[in-house]
Amino acid sequence: PYDLHLIEVDVPEKLKEIRELLKNFKKIEKVKPPNGLKTTLRNYQIEGISWLNFLHRYKLGGILADDMGLGKTVQTIAHLLRLKEEGELEKPAIIIVPTSLIANWEREILRFAPDLSFKTVYGKDRKEKVEEAFAESADVLLTTYNLIMRDVEIYKNREFSYIILDEAQKIKNYRTKTYRAVTSLKGEHRLALSGTPIENNLSELWAIFNFLMPGFLGTATEFKRKFQTPIERGDSKLKTLLGRKIRPFILRRTKKEVLKELPPKVEIIKFAKFSEKEARLYESIRVLMEKEVREAIKSYGFKKSQIYILDALLKLRQVCCHPSLLKIKEAKKVKESAKLEFLKELLEELISEGKKVLIFSQFVSMLEIIEKEVLKKKGYSYEVLTGKTRNRKKVIDRFKKGKDIFLISLKAGGLGLNLTEADTVILYEPWWNPAVESQATDRVYRIGQEKKVFVYKLIVENSVEEKILELQKKKKDLQALYEEGVDIGKLSQEEIFSLFES
Repeated sequence: PYDLHLIEVDVPEKLKEIRELLKNFKKIEKVKPPNGLKTTLRNYQIEGISWLNFLHRYKLGGILADDMGLGKTVQTIAHLLRLKEEGELEKPAIIIVPTSLIANWEREILRFAPDLSFKTVYGKDRKEKVEEAFAESADVLLTTYNLIMRDVEIYKNREFSYIILDEAQKIKNYRTKTYRAVTSLKGEHRLALSGTPIENNLSELWAIFNFLMPGFLGTATEFKRKFQTPIERGDSKLKTLLGRKIRPFILRRTKKEVLKELPPKVEIIKFAKFSEKEARLYESIRVLMEKEVREAIKSYGFKKSQIYILDALLKLRQVCCHPSLLKIKEAKKVKESAKLEFLKELLEELISEGKKVLIFSQFVSMLEIIEKEVLKKKGYSYEVLTGKTRNRKKVIDRFKKGKDIFLISLKAGGLGLNLTEADTVILYEPWWNPAVESQATDRVYRIGQEKKVFVYKLIVENSVEEKILELQKKKKDLQALYEEGVDIGKLSQEEIFSLFES
């Protein structure tokens, strides 16, 4: 299926060397997952790591472009771990990700490949962190697009085994500082991850391939003359030729293609990381709230302090969602929200894949922020359903007939809705009672649903949200904290205090 002879093009020496290697190429050899991987890969994921191994063996760059939720991260981690186990990861790999995804990568490496050592180059003292990573022979460095642009000097004399770009469409504009910074890095192998199909955007395609294999598609000017301009004018033969030329270097599987391998409902927990300002705000409120709760319990006893406990926990949960939900002076100074940024990235990818998405939050004011800051600014088509909605039926019908996103407040949309037209659910914050979360996801995952359903839970790490998750895992009855006025005696005093720990 691969027309590898089409690499015949005016190419630099490196590509001539690759062409020689490919002369004996017959087929992609299937590889075994690494021994230390703490998860079982699905068949298509094993095909994915086999394809990554093919690129590695032939010193080629490529784009792993699977649909969101199919495990591009775990396939990449498995590939790096395999190389480490075979003694082929002699230098660190550097993985560059959007800021909102850094916590996720950390979690997934720890969870799936604890034998892969990594250093996150983020925050202060980044030069020292890079020096430490090389001194300690770390397997992976994690950093962000924003920082790579500032840290060009730090990496100037460093060499990597791999340069890996997550959400590689971030470098689509080759005239930016970020693009120059990324392409200035020295590495033996290059890999791009992107769930956004890029074949339709030719200048974006050239930019990513120029990072992966400089010269493969010629210079920007040559590419524009040979391919982009004629194709944009409707030359279908050239479009087919370009497609055949790049096909071996793009692996894309859609959810539809791997349907049989997926469970009916896939739940994915995504972690966001507070910015420095948010972290300071959260910590100051946590300390204050813990003090107030302890004093209330001392004065009135545990059972009679319920109102103080609920209020304190509400404030912490609001900081996680968006600082502006808190009506206090300190919160007004913090304009950014890690979780909202994460949602923007997530929606960009989902909508580009043609998904229909339900977003649930129990804070109506949070839905208003999402509507104003994300949906309107991006021009997405959407509907909103809250307790204030007058004509529910009309709003629901409009969504069913062709809107992409449905913002739903927990109380308005938890029960009685049948929205099998959607295939993706985002729970913007965790809820005390897992049963309520299930009711929300069941709007989509029910009889008559022919598509696989993906449920994303957004969690801010090192926060009360993560602790709620831990309590949910213990299958505690958290209904008590979900409804105000219900006795919280089902949670022990120790468990309540654990929610306020840093």
